[in-house]
Amino acid sequence: MSTYTAINLVARPEPGPITAELFEVVQKPMPSVGDGQILVKQTHMSLDPAMVGWMSPDTESYIPPVGLGDVMRSSGLGEVVESNHPDFAVGERVMGMMGWTEYFLTTGEGLRKVQPGLDAEMVLSVFALPGLTATQGLYGSGHPKAGETLVVSGAAGSVGSIVGQLAKADGLTVVGVAGSDEKCNWLVNELGFDGAINYKTDDIAAKLGELAPKGIDVYFENTGGPIQQHVFDHMNAHGRVAVCGMIADYTAETPSAGPNWIPIIKKRITIQGFTMPDHYDDVPNLIAKLTPYVMQGKIKHRAHVLDGLESSIEGLNMLLTGANNGKLIVKL
Repeated sequence: MSTYTAINLVARPEPGPITAELFEVVQKPMPSVGDGQILVKQTHMSLDPAMVGWMSPDTESYIPPVGLGDVMRSSGLGEVVESNHPDFAVGERVMGMMGWTEYFLTTGEGLRKVQPGLDAEMVLSVFALPGLTATQGLYGSGHPKAGETLVVSGAAGSVGSIVGQLAKADGLTVVGVAGSDEKCNWLVNELGFDGAINYKTDDIAAKLGELAPKGIDVYFENTGGPIQQHVFDHMNAHGRVAVCGMIADYTAETPSAGPNWIPIIKKRITIQGFTMPDHYDDVPNLIAKLTPYVMQGKIKHRAHVLDGLESSIEGLNMLLTGANNGKLIVKL
């Protein structure tokens, strides 16, 4: 009997690094494809910061936790290798939530077809969760206006880099926060950001004063941590904060203290958290909004590719430490 490999989540993470003991690598028998079903061979899998939260036991989050013993949740791209579904043909490529698995049996619900000829790494870096999240958060919560100043944390990551490029294309001054000089140089010299801050080595308050002398109108929050208070201190009246992620606190023993709320009143600041599951019905409109920027060459990306399904485990730690340079993708 032929089999395929999948990885199940079998324990909840503790504060600190993600360990291999949280997962079980299993062999599963190849499934039979029933009426109305398709079998997808996954070729590329996306690793995203949100996955760390999905592993936690928090039942009050925006999406239920991955069940213990279930295949670890993730999005990916693959090819239909067998079909008993009238809407999907063998050889077509699809993308969606498939999990840490080499093969995925489905009715096709929740999957989107991938246009022929598009590079898989580009699709997962731009037109999958990163681009959708960046577009929804920036325009749905940040409400940017030409001439304003935007600061984005985690700016060299898959979401942050797109947020900054969209804002720059719309006529904003853009400052990115990242964790290495290489990443900061990439933001400025390759992506066209107006400035960048290395939060590990720079005097954050001084750099914000230098790079955002007129204050900050929009803050796109991806990380949490010490940068948050410094940005908050520089926010302008009627500023907007789009809270996308807090990866600095996901596995911390004690979360970082947040800013005092008095400036929210004094400056009439709007703070909005958002998650993509609330907006899946609007994906076609988000793609339509993003596509012209991509077609005009205004959105660049880079991918950090790992080989083999089991590399996903250590890949999650790269997200926590910022060791990846670009969108983190596993090639199966």
